[in-house]
Amino acid sequence: MPINKEALELRKKVAEHRPDFVRQESWRYAKLAETWRKPKGMDNHQRKQKKGWPALVRVGYGGPKIARGLHPSGFTDNLVYNLKDLEKLDPKKDGVRFGHGVGKKKRSEIITKALEKNFKVFNARVSASGSKS
Repeated sequence: MPINKEALELRKKVAEHRPDFVRQESWRYAKLAETWRKPKGMDNHQRKQKKGWPALVRVGYGGPKIARGLHPSGFTDNLVYNLKDLEKLDPKKDGVRFGHGVGKKKRSEIITKALEKNFKVFNARVSASGSKS
């Protein structure tokens, strides 16, 4: 059973009513991806919020405050670069994600320590050769 279950359910409920934010005219041209870009043209219909055009990204569409920063598992997502960072966290509510710059040697040390303390590790996948799989 995930922790912060109520917050995750509330976030899911709010997300159901959030529109799909798409880049303007991405449906018209194959070269344009659907990833959101703010419309900036002077006469842009989407920027002017004309009827029939997709919604703009705005503050009011944000999720609930209690669910911000939560991993889908319910734990908070924390970047860890060394063992000192790991000591500051609580294994009952904090999850661990290794920073990009953490090397193979330090990563293996942190993994063993994190597993001893029963931390939820989000990106611990390291094979025997050391490369991520």
